[in-house]
Amino acid sequence: MRWALPLIAVLALGTVLAGVASAQRSAPAHRAASIQACVLLPDTTSSTRYQLFDKPYLTKAFQAAGISSLVLNAQGSDQTQKNQGDQCLTQGAKVILVDALDSPTGASIESAAAAKNVKTIDYDRLVLNGKASYYVSFNNVVVGKTMGKGLVAALKANGKYSQHPVIAELNGGITDNNATLFKNGYDSILKPLYNNGTFKKAKSGDQWTDWNAQKGATIFEQMLAKNNNKIDAAIAANDNLAGAVIADLKSHKLKPIPLTGQDATPTGVQYILAGWQSGTVYKAVKKEAAAAAKVATQIIKGQKVTGVNGKSNNKVRDVPSVLLTPVWVTKKNYKLLFKDGFLKKNQVCNGIYKKYCK
Repeated sequence: MRWALPLIAVLALGTVLAGVASAQRSAPAHRAASIQACVLLPDTTSSTRYQLFDKPYLTKAFQAAGISSLVLNAQGSDQTQKNQGDQCLTQGAKVILVDALDSPTGASIESAAAAKNVKTIDYDRLVLNGKASYYVSFNNVVVGKTMGKGLVAALKANGKYSQHPVIAELNGGITDNNATLFKNGYDSILKPLYNNGTFKKAKSGDQWTDWNAQKGATIFEQMLAKNNNKIDAAIAANDNLAGAVIADLKSHKLKPIPLTGQDATPTGVQYILAGWQSGTVYKAVKKEAAAAAKVATQIIKGQKVTGVNGKSNNKVRDVPSVLLTPVWVTKKNYKLLFKDGFLKKNQVCNGIYKKYCK
């Protein structure tokens, strides 16, 4: 999934990160022509997690295992990602970790790899109709269920649960299989409540945003207009989209509403502490990267792959999977993020938000 900054920050960050080098070698320069593991990441603009977390964690994990590696970022271009897949093959990669921009792109890369007997691992996002040997991610349906349960808990806490609250849903990217799995998860919690009349879905209140904060803000603005500003709670598929909702609420001088998020971003946690966001789904990227690097290393060294705890259907077959469990973070347990080293206290407890930290 996507670790992203709020609406305002995304605009500035896009310019900065556009200049970030798309490749990171964990092997010395003289070994650059020959690598064992290659990682394909999707972009730097829709999400900051790839540069801030995945890239350094994967690089360090492969270094620790004595595996030469290359980490590449497609900068949002499917053709670039395909070319980078070819680059991995040219440089002799034995295993490629694929965090695909979309399933068609990922499937093309994996087919090219399979033709050369190179193994692939779906990383974070399952490639539909792909040829990956393994899939390493968080259980993304559980991620969605966690958001749904978090929203229900927040509605019970503020007394709106029994008042037939109007709910809006801002989904992620319609071409992103993860976003579909998230939606499957929170819909499994919310649909029964819609069906029995406990909750009401907002007019035009279930839309896809392409993981774009500006688009999300526009969509929620339209939702507010169609519902006379009477939206009682919202599913936002990540903290970035939650930030867009909060910006709209503030611009209309509306009060905070129960609101979900995902990725445990510094700004998302600040909004939680300030009372604007109910919670966020924390996915320990360090554990995810370590698990993926371990699987790749075991394949390269001809060892038995360990840690498989499930299967994920990619519409062709069931892919052996290593699925990690997410955590719902609220005001009560946000310090877990500091304890795990995922965030630093000074990233959250600063400026106007310092007063909320105890």
